[in-house]
Amino acid sequence: MSALLSVRAVSVRRGRERVLDAVSLEIGPGEVVGVLGANGSGKTNLLRGALGLIALEAGNTALSGEDVRRLSSAEKARRVGYLPQERRLAWNVPAWRAASLGAVDLPPAEAREIALACLAKVGLSSLAERGVFDMSGGERARVLLARLFATRAPLLIADEPAAGLDPDAQFLTLELLRAHAVAGGAVVVTLHDLGLAARMCDRLVVLREGRVAASGRPAEALAPAVLATAFGLEGELIDTPAGLVLAARRLRESQG
Repeated sequence: MSALLSVRAVSVRRGRERVLDAVSLEIGPGEVVGVLGANGSGKTNLLRGALGLIALEAGNTALSGEDVRRLSSAEKARRVGYLPQERRLAWNVPAWRAASLGAVDLPPAEAREIALACLAKVGLSSLAERGVFDMSGGERARVLLARLFATRAPLLIADEPAAGLDPDAQFLTLELLRAHAVAGGAVVVTLHDLGLAARMCDRLVVLREGRVAASGRPAEALAPAVLATAFGLEGELIDTPAGLVLAARRLRESQG
């Protein structure tokens, strides 16, 4: 089976600065892949470049084996759902209507049913009729997660889906994304919480200054040397009965 996402030697330039430099990545069905890195390392540019949302200086990307540049908007939407980092909602519509925007390919009644099912999945059935501006930030984030699931796309790409959520909601979000992969889809997420990424992702890709600093299973991608160079941390991942836990401190403090 072909990869659901292929990124081949992609470079992106912003003005005089190259923000991605020959980055390659391939995601197959059943995988949850985390993209990590310090602020400004290129995480969001990688996601946007992979989806054809920004111009590439070099390289190419493919969704289910098809060059992104040759796909129509509708064809892209059938292959991939995208949750951007910006959690923007323009109107105070009911939660179900906001979630139904992920299913714009369906008749309104069917889109509503999909939206209600996806709101139930994220634990918001009781708030389906509430306006999104009348919700907490965490509740709105879950509405947008429901909208992502409503796309029914095999590949889901989420930029910081756990941002602004309490710990319980963070785990729920990652568990739902993992369930999507277990069912045969694939997931790419960017995360700032390294410990959460290590516990919830099958593979990790660490970016540093627009390049891939490490890639592999969590214990490999977050080896002590990578923690030091990519994040300025001294520490290691520890395997516990509850899963991998990051024990680390800022490098300059340890040297101070």
